[in-house]
Amino acid sequence: MNVKPIALALIASLTLIGCTQEQQNKLGRDIQNWTGTNGVLEVYAGDKVVRRFLKVDKLSTALGTDDKKPRAYRFGYGVLDENLNFQVDAGEKKVYFEVGDHTSYVFFENPR
Repeated sequence: MNVKPIALALIASLTLIGCTQEQQNKLGRDIQNWTGTNGVLEVYAGDKVVRRFLKVDKLSTALGTDDKKPRAYRFGYGVLDENLNFQVDAGEKKVYFEVGDHTSYVFFENPR
């Protein structure tokens, strides 16, 4: 029996118990950022989906170059689902996108 993995798991468990909820959430986000997320970003006009991006790893908040303050938009990279069928079809490519504070959008993990 190898004791090393068990000891590492015990140390990790004790470390998490000592963390605040915010620290645990941040650790979870850091792990997701490292491993990636199969996210979907849907942009709405009223109650209608007008743009969908698939395979989005994360949304990032833009920061000012000089003042490092958060800007009024988020950005990321994803495959533009041009025909809104929830599949990456031939010809659909990964693109850069931005969504502003006043944009109606939903970001979620792809259930498929």
